[in-house]
Amino acid sequence: MTLTTRLTVFFLAALGGVLVGFSAGLCVLARWYLYADRADQLSVALHTLVAAAEIDPAGVEWDTRERPVSLGLGRKRDQFRWMVGNDAGAVIDGSPGAAADQVLGQAPPLRDVGMQPRMSVEHAGETWWMMQRRLVAGPSTHPANHTDVDDDADELPKYPALVLTVVLSIEPVRDALRLMAFTSTGLSAALWLAVAFMSRRICRGALRPMIEMADKARSIEAAELHERLPNPCTRDEAEQLCRAFNDLLARLEESFARQRRFTGDASHQLRTPLAAMLGQLEVALRRPRSPDEYVRVLDSVRGQAGRLRHIVDMLLFLARADSDAKLPDLEAVDLSAWLPDHLQTWAGHSRAADLHVECPDGEPIVVDAEPHLLGQMLDNLLDNAFKYSEPVTPVTLRVAPGAGANMVAITVEDAGPGIPAADLPHIFEPFYCSPDARRRGRAGCGLGLSVAHRIATAFGGSLHAQSTPAEGSRFTILLRRHDHDHEQDRLAPLALQTNTRP
Repeated sequence: MTLTTRLTVFFLAALGGVLVGFSAGLCVLARWYLYADRADQLSVALHTLVAAAEIDPAGVEWDTRERPVSLGLGRKRDQFRWMVGNDAGAVIDGSPGAAADQVLGQAPPLRDVGMQPRMSVEHAGETWWMMQRRLVAGPSTHPANHTDVDDDADELPKYPALVLTVVLSIEPVRDALRLMAFTSTGLSAALWLAVAFMSRRICRGALRPMIEMADKARSIEAAELHERLPNPCTRDEAEQLCRAFNDLLARLEESFARQRRFTGDASHQLRTPLAAMLGQLEVALRRPRSPDEYVRVLDSVRGQAGRLRHIVDMLLFLARADSDAKLPDLEAVDLSAWLPDHLQTWAGHSRAADLHVECPDGEPIVVDAEPHLLGQMLDNLLDNAFKYSEPVTPVTLRVAPGAGANMVAITVEDAGPGIPAADLPHIFEPFYCSPDARRRGRAGCGLGLSVAHRIATAFGGSLHAQSTPAEGSRFTILLRRHDHDHEQDRLAPLALQTNTRP
């Protein structure tokens, strides 16, 4: 099921539930109101009939001359039907045709004084509501009427009791409710269908950019990483997704380009010593040579093989993923004690006298590092400084606190020609060699700074370069200072277990 279909079904189901609930609630409320209004009308009609009667101790008099009754003047279904009768069941008065009305004829005899509860009567497939009240002789309710009647001949008969009956059909209410139900159902269905049509079109329109992006993404091959997904320009989540994928493609393109350059440069760097070795061996094997010549050739081949081994080692280190290059088992290295021992390996260098070391005396400077890789990183920076600076110019190795309280800075500074500003962003890329270095004919494969940068990152630190043309360059290694408190907390349980061991 597509996303468009799922969204459409969800919203249509929600809309259907809302429409059904609203229509049902409206019908229930209308039914309660109409039936309550009908009951009130029936009660008011009965009270109107009661007001037309006069009750005194002599009997109950029904006088419509002074108090005419206007109920049930028509024969419409929504009109009242009423009847006034005595205890004998004779009809005294009523609405037009009420005497023959079979509905009123179904009224049961009433013997109790007062108003009776509303009852329902079925007749000819219709339901009528009926309400009755029995009036008996008692205190006069209209005393002024006795004084107004002067002629005994005009006096109306008095009855010991009168039964007032009012009926009202509720079929008009049911018809109104059926019409309301039919209308609300029709309107709800029409609205639901219209929303279904529009919502599907809107969902398809909203998701069309994503479909186009998916089609474009499927068509992009590995050799076409320069392609980009079409930007919908909708200023919504679809545009954000498109930008995120395009940024990912840009990073992939850059990574593949860097990998291609790395592969090309690596193959070139590997072919150079191999070609030199094969050339020297072929020349040596063309004719018999003296032992001294063979020794010279083998010594040259050994030098090329050493260079080849160095390149292979550097390539293997750089080929590892960043997660593999991180070293979880770092050691606490005291630079004030480790650095002099390590620099003994540079004592035989031709420019050993140009190396100046500045390290605080009497203060241990402990960092988290791996000694062998730390030496490799420092050797690469020193070799780079000696290579790109003239003899007799100083190369300074300085150890000092870093920018943060928990950092240590190791700086290697030379007084060489410097690095052009355009080349600084690329010096840590594998096999990168600036045009100025090529022009000066500096030997190297362009891996030293890349390896040093990777080692610094693996230690959880960083390597930064600063350079001023014609004045020199400065490379700064920032390493984390070793946390003695954390180390003691980590070793304390081990010491406790050792002391308490039986």
